[in-house]
Amino acid sequence: MKTIRSFLLILAGVLLGSWLPAMAKPKWFADAIWYQVFPERFCNGDKTNDPVRASLKDTWPYLIPADWQTSPWTSDWYKLQPWEQDGRDFYVHAQLRRYGGDLQGILDRLDYLKNLGVNTLYLNPIFESPSLHKYGATLYHHIDKHFGPAPAADLALFATEDPGNPTTWKWSAADKLFLELIKQVHRRDMRIVIDGVFNHVGIPFWAFQKARKEGPTSRYAKWFHIDSWDDPATPEDEFDYRGWAGVKGLPEFRKDSGGPHPDAKRHMRAIVQRWMDPNNDGDPSDGIDGWRLDVAAEVPIAFWNELRGWAKEINPEAYLAGEIWWENYRTHKLKNAAPWLDKAFDGVMNYRFTDAVLRFANEEREPTLAGTFLETLREIEEDYGYSKVLELQNLLDSHDVARLGSAVMNPEARLDHDANVKHRPAYHTGPPDEAARCKLKFMAGLQFLLPGAPYIYYGTEAGMWGADDPDCRKPMIWENETYDDEVFLPTQAKKSPSRVRFDGELHEFYRALCSRRQASPLWRRGAFKQLSAGPRWFAFSRELGQERAVVVVNAGKVALNAPISRFWTARDKGPVVISLTHPEQGEASNGIIVEPWGITILE
Repeated sequence: MKTIRSFLLILAGVLLGSWLPAMAKPKWFADAIWYQVFPERFCNGDKTNDPVRASLKDTWPYLIPADWQTSPWTSDWYKLQPWEQDGRDFYVHAQLRRYGGDLQGILDRLDYLKNLGVNTLYLNPIFESPSLHKYGATLYHHIDKHFGPAPAADLALFATEDPGNPTTWKWSAADKLFLELIKQVHRRDMRIVIDGVFNHVGIPFWAFQKARKEGPTSRYAKWFHIDSWDDPATPEDEFDYRGWAGVKGLPEFRKDSGGPHPDAKRHMRAIVQRWMDPNNDGDPSDGIDGWRLDVAAEVPIAFWNELRGWAKEINPEAYLAGEIWWENYRTHKLKNAAPWLDKAFDGVMNYRFTDAVLRFANEEREPTLAGTFLETLREIEEDYGYSKVLELQNLLDSHDVARLGSAVMNPEARLDHDANVKHRPAYHTGPPDEAARCKLKFMAGLQFLLPGAPYIYYGTEAGMWGADDPDCRKPMIWENETYDDEVFLPTQAKKSPSRVRFDGELHEFYRALCSRRQASPLWRRGAFKQLSAGPRWFAFSRELGQERAVVVVNAGKVALNAPISRFWTARDKGPVVISLTHPEQGEASNGIIVEPWGITILE
């Protein structure tokens, strides 16, 4: 009976899908408040499953100190631990470090996230992989064993399967815990999206290793860009292949105009099915709610369109987001993502928004004028259409760029460019001062009030700071933990101590932003209209039905003092005046005062 019921559910889904427009949008996309979790660094909920030395094999820097240990969660970030005192650079050891973050840690903190007000989690890769970031998979069909409760048992289970034959796949302890995480996320009326890395894998990836062992006649040889094979008659190993961006630790799939090899695509389709409908009963409620697709511009759009078909067949309300950003890194030009939004994705990581906000609100030498900032927003709307703009991931920081808490202290470093001590020795490595905190709140306010779905990188709401990768991937700061001061620099020279602590005041600010967005669909779906602008200030309205609000933004160095009538022309009673960033300011005898780095709302 179950088999018949499953078939009927699947058939109904296919028939219904044939009546839906190819790019039909589920309603929740614009309602999302995103929260990005980097699993290895979010929370160590189970210390019995922490990584061991053997789990670091076959990932950069391809060495494991004999006395290697997991790193203390609350330690000074740049300080080298006893097992790191071998003369190697800090940045080498940063890639060897493991702090033990796991799925249990995410489960333990779901109520924290719910209380913060976010409703959609994006998890960086969680599949079996030797790297700290998991962007080089060993297996797609299993959650990393050290993210689950029984690493040794999971490793033994892997050996009983044929990775190329889905009928042999079993559910590991880590897999089952992830399914419980999905269940608990959904129970809290939240959604969960995971990273899909289908451009490259890790050195231990099962098909890559089979190709290497079996040689050019292997059925898996055509899955990868293999340039030369080992000659067993010579002492050298001539085996060579293409790695993503030249990184040999990330073997790249061979692709033509349609994407990866057909056999590789069949494997990927089985992966999509496994995690979107785990029990394969035609009901996707026990599966993930979508995918964030890595280095999406480096994979043919035709493949993403095909993957979209697989995902939407399983769950028509699934969200697919692509990582689309640099067109020309040297000239700071970001890609227009319209081709991907037209044919494959529901949204993208909106780095165009990130760059525009940072240039307007953070740069100090030659900041963008308000008119130029608004023009950039208009160009994004023209390229994508307003309905899609509402569903983009509007981020200010992520695992690939400097944290916002460091960006505001280092305004000379452009997005993703030289934002670290290695390239800028004067780069400030401590927390934001009061002036910088004002800037940070100002940018967060724009993120939540302008069109698009706001996106919080883990810990930004807790006051975390950090330069570009790897410093943006520090262990999360939790309120109930005591952390060492940051005293060391990457060179191991010392600086004035920086106190590391959970920033309760900033957390409450973010919580209020989330609450405001959740309380009214105006901020999620309302129309956007520019009203007026000066060199460093502008005003805009958001309208939905009978509801209307006006937002006045001041990025200038002096307060803006203006009559309410300049912005509010409604015939009914005057508006409520709310100063988002300076609660002690706002209304003044028929006028408003908007402080420097201030945002005032009239509603």
